Amino acid sequence: MKIQYPARERLANLPTPLQPLDKISERFSLPHGGPKIWIKRDDLTESAMSGNKLRKLEFIIAEARARGCNTLITCGGEQSNHCRATALAAAKVGLKAHLILRQGRSDAAGVPDGNLLVDYLAGAEVSIYPLREYLDSLPQLFEHWSAYYEQQGDRALCIPTGGSDGLGIWGYLLGTEELLADCKAAGFAPDSVVCASGSGGTQAGLTLGCQLFESGAEVTGYAVCDDAEYFVNKVAADVQDWADRYRQSFTLDENRIHVIDDYIGPGYAIATEEIYQTIALAAQLEGILLDPVYTGKAFHGMLQDIQRGHYAGCQNLVFMHTGGQFGIFPQRSGFQKSWSPAQSG
Repeated sequence: MKIQYPARERLANLPTPLQPLDKISERFSLPHGGPKIWIKRDDLTESAMSGNKLRKLEFIIAEARARGCNTLITCGGEQSNHCRATALAAAKVGLKAHLILRQGRSDAAGVPDGNLLVDYLAGAEVSIYPLREYLDSLPQLFEHWSAYYEQQGDRALCIPTGGSDGLGIWGYLLGTEELLADCKAAGFAPDSVVCASGSGGTQAGLTLGCQLFESGAEVTGYAVCDDAEYFVNKVAADVQDWADRYRQSFTLDENRIHVIDDYIGPGYAIATEEIYQTIALAAQLEGILLDPVYTGKAFHGMLQDIQRGHYAGCQNLVFMHTGGQFGIFPQRSGFQKSWSPAQSG
């Protein structure tokens, strides 16, 4: 199916590589009758702006320009990858950025780390709110800061969590088209595509894309927060928002929205020892750097489910690496058991 894409600000280095994970496949998948595992390196969309959010921001920033906006307001956790990417992308194209952040487990010394450090370096305005105030008042916070900039003579575009809505979904419609072309060039058609689901937008774009482009690949999102029902509804809502905004008559088959919520652990952005070990193992076997908030949890869950036979009958599985490496550093203490004493000496 031929898609007419809206305006786009070119920010990402595309296409990103599609690579086989031969060592991990041989160790975790093939002995259990599982698929060959591939990885789509969307962690390489750019250096500092890296990750899945940049694909969405290409369309979001183009929309901001079309509306005459000079400011981007968005929200997320204190270590939000989306907010970090927004701050850097705004700086690159000459826009202001204001980040509404949910307070996290800050360093005891109060020194910004990881994504938050980069937010400040990029020159973004940062407003950090306690968890309860953030959750109870987020719409009002957007209204407050939007009105504030309007009073200054500016015009702001408000971007939802993760850039996940009917506008941001274009990023992974284009990403799906690219992925399917990559697989075809490599001589296979994917049976399964796996991603982490935190705000649902990447999964929504991949799910819609596989259906629009008539791929038989089933997309599975591994939830890193909220439950499966939430993400099934969120994916459906984002697709409906896209259809309504852009007058699309396509009807999504909601039976093909797959979410696994078994590996969230203690909560959002809280990793277990198993997750840290999986991240270290991926680095040691394949030179791939995952993160403890999103990709590490999804990758760990995927490997567990492969060994349990969840992907039986699947020949080729593609893991969508959505980035997030800056999130490793604020959780450095969790990795202390991930290498031997000889390595640390």
